[in-house]
Amino acid sequence: PLVGCHCAHDRSAKDAETQQEILDRYTAMRQNLQQLQQKIGELQMEHNEHSLVEGTLKGVDPSRRCFRSVGGVLVERTVKEVLPAISGNKEQIAGIITRLEEQRKLLSKEIGDYQTKHNIRIKGETGSQAVETKTAQGVLV
Repeated sequence: PLVGCHCAHDRSAKDAETQQEILDRYTAMRQNLQQLQQKIGELQMEHNEHSLVEGTLKGVDPSRRCFRSVGGVLVERTVKEVLPAISGNKEQIAGIITRLEEQRKLLSKEIGDYQTKHNIRIKGETGSQAVETKTAQGVLV
C-alpha cells in the first residue's frame, strides 16, 4: 500500500519523526501478521498431507514395507512403525497451528488497537474511517 503521513504543516521535525516511528512500527506489525498467516497456511498444508498419508496407510497391511523421509534421508520401515509417527506428527502440527492462530488473533487485535490509538488510516479504505478533514491528525497509510 501507499504510505504517507497526514499531518498539519506547522508540525516540528521531532513530531514528524514520531509520526514516522509510529508508521514504521505499524508496518512492522502488519508484516509480522502476514508472516504468521503464511506460516499457518504452510502448517495447514503439512497437516493435510499427514492426514492423507495416515488415511492411506490405515488401509494397508501393517507388515508392508514403506519409505519415510527422516531429515532428508529416505529410510525403509514397516507401516506398523511409520503410522504412529505420522499420527503423532499430525497431532503436534495441529497443536502448533492452534497456538499460532491464538497469536494471530492477539496480534490482529493489537494492530487494530494501535491503528485506533494513533488514528492510522489505510488509503482507499471505505467508510467513516476513510473520511479525512483538515483537523484530522494521524498517520495515513
